[in-house]
Amino acid sequence: MSLLALLPTLCLIAFGALLAAAAWQDLRTMLIANRLSIAVVGVFAVWAAASLMLGRMTVLDAGLAVLFATLVFIVGALAFAAGALGGGDVKLLAAASLFAGPAHLTDLLIVMAVVGGAMGVAIALGVQIGPANATKANGDGTVARSVSGRLRGHLPYGPAIAAGGLWTIIALI
Repeated sequence: MSLLALLPTLCLIAFGALLAAAAWQDLRTMLIANRLSIAVVGVFAVWAAASLMLGRMTVLDAGLAVLFATLVFIVGALAFAAGALGGGDVKLLAAASLFAGPAHLTDLLIVMAVVGGAMGVAIALGVQIGPANATKANGDGTVARSVSGRLRGHLPYGPAIAAGGLWTIIALI
């Protein structure tokens, strides 16, 4: 087996590792570093190039993946402006959407929504998810006592995005 034939699989492994790193970082700090999302985009470029050379993907497939990821970024940016998603979440979701492409984007979004919803329910019930100080105090120093107070800005969504991305990897294998 040539290295070129192995490259797409290695890229999917790297994508999974980057998703895991982003989820872990978001759980610990409520932030996702730009370098992780940029690395996902770079791994996608290598994966797409190798897949094109091997005939596993067409130029149209790659172009549609970029188009759909751009649309996800635009919708995510609007959600960020409305305070519904963090900036790191938007960038990671758009980067993960590259791998999903139009064929698997709905699956990625559904898995992400189910996992994110489960995390939201857990937080609403008082389960500690994310950094300890995230559920103890709001940004203004007041304590978040209500359910909406616990949810507002205190839900690390990186793990939900990672779950959707890992589901995408399984679909691509």
